[in-house]
Amino acid sequence: MIRAVILALALLSLASTAQAQSPVTVPNFWDPRIRLDRPEPGPPRVIRFLTDDEYPPLHFAGADGSLTGFSVELARAACEKLGWTCTVQARRFDTLLDSLAEGRGDVIAAGINLTPQIRQRFAASHLYFRSSARLATTRGNAEAELDTRSLQGKRVAVVGGTAHNAFLERLLPFVQRRETGTLAGAITALRSGEAEFVFADGNALSLLLAGSAGSELAFTGGPFLESRYFGEGVGFLLRKDEAPLRRALDYALQSLWDDGTYARLYLRFFPVSPF
Repeated sequence: MIRAVILALALLSLASTAQAQSPVTVPNFWDPRIRLDRPEPGPPRVIRFLTDDEYPPLHFAGADGSLTGFSVELARAACEKLGWTCTVQARRFDTLLDSLAEGRGDVIAAGINLTPQIRQRFAASHLYFRSSARLATTRGNAEAELDTRSLQGKRVAVVGGTAHNAFLERLLPFVQRRETGTLAGAITALRSGEAEFVFADGNALSLLLAGSAGSELAFTGGPFLESRYFGEGVGFLLRKDEAPLRRALDYALQSLWDDGTYARLYLRFFPVSPF
């Protein structure tokens, strides 16, 4: 918890500086050709959102202990758009799905990547985020665009036993993997020269790059979004019998994109974009 708060505070304090230094890519998950009708208001109820408080910048506890983060504030903005009364409650991450299934909440607003198994069990709103994998390196070695063939024989640090390691092993077998036990170990390998690149979760790397501890590092190339390894994306999760609630959330998300709220929240919590 303490580590999450420290990371979150560092991220938020550096937001304006990072935005001034370089443009931030705001992802767009909405097709402009599709327009959703505003849903009819249902019977009065309090919508209970469930989240976790230790995964900045998507969801975390702020300095005052209150819940915040991109997913949390997007949920609150959706409630305001729809005129709902909502609560946001923290649960341990590994209990979120069971809590929803057992009726202890109505919607999950957390960084849970959709998979076929999750879709069998729950309904999901339109995607509002995707987890990316990124390559990071020293600033002098970074390139805006990167042909993966140029990585032939390059030393890439990656955390062992992760989807990122499996991706490299299967799809980029021509790199020299340097497996480590933690992301911190991979960063150390990069800084020591043992590795020339780090391949890891884009969110975790964007937090590092947003702070002074990562000032000498930069992303190189673009994001890797292969769903087989990194998930289909993130949406609000609901029980399958809540179809009207899902349609209302889809309308709210598109409306928040259209009126610029989505972009404002994204820039607030992602001063260095993982995309």
